[in-house]
Amino acid sequence: MANRGYDVVVDVDTEGDLGHTDLQDDDLEFHSSNFENASSRKIQPDNTPFLAGSTTNPANLSNDPNAVPQKRMLWSLSFYAQFFDVDTATVLHRCRSALVPFLPNAAPFLDTLDGTPDLYGPVWIATTVVVILFLTGTISHKLATEGKKHFEYDFRLLSGAAGLIYGYTLFVPAGLWAALRWFGAQSLELVECWALYGYGNLFWIIVALLSWSPLNGLNYALVALGYAVSVFFLLKNLYPVISATDKKTSQVMLVAVALLHAGLAIAIKILFFSHKSPAKKDDD
Repeated sequence: MANRGYDVVVDVDTEGDLGHTDLQDDDLEFHSSNFENASSRKIQPDNTPFLAGSTTNPANLSNDPNAVPQKRMLWSLSFYAQFFDVDTATVLHRCRSALVPFLPNAAPFLDTLDGTPDLYGPVWIATTVVVILFLTGTISHKLATEGKKHFEYDFRLLSGAAGLIYGYTLFVPAGLWAALRWFGAQSLELVECWALYGYGNLFWIIVALLSWSPLNGLNYALVALGYAVSVFFLLKNLYPVISATDKKTSQVMLVAVALLHAGLAIAIKILFFSHKSPAKKDDD
């Protein structure tokens, strides 16, 4: 009995007046205490890193309801790795959803992201566009100079394609997201905006595969068709977000999206599928 404690249970009257409670009455009872020795309990230190970013991908969360969400620091690789943690089936499903924007019953592309946008698909799609633009642009220039002089590969086409596609896919969505935040439309996250433009580059793969011929008029038609389909894909998904701003602002932003995308289409046509491309070294 030496190390056991006791707690006291007091029967208080119905009026709750503790002043009239008699501790000497027969209602006084003793029960064994549930408390352990205070010295046996230790407070666990907090090991949470300072300025840590929490994970935003629900697929990475544990099924244990008592588990503490993993913290990731903004400047650590693990913070960015969560946006590349996606399986092949998910990427292919998102590619199919992006390529069929005209179907009436097709869900908006942003809905297919289901709150877990990835950067794996956009990075590899942009890289594929760069490589195909270089290859087909080289074929187009070779056919244009066939029999005239010795043909030489010009790797400035590769650097031009990389700067154009990576720059457009990185900075234009970031600028659009910043403008939306400035005007109060906060329903679109930056990674979702990058994913939208990144998967939208799929249309340029098809255009690049078909626009290698020396027929300049055909190349213009193919690039124009690619622009029409891709800008429809962007505007269809961005309109519900942009329309959350006032009418005049939303109109200006929609026109800006269309004009910037038209600039990309013109640059692709002139730099890679024109016989007098500024990106092609001309010794004549």
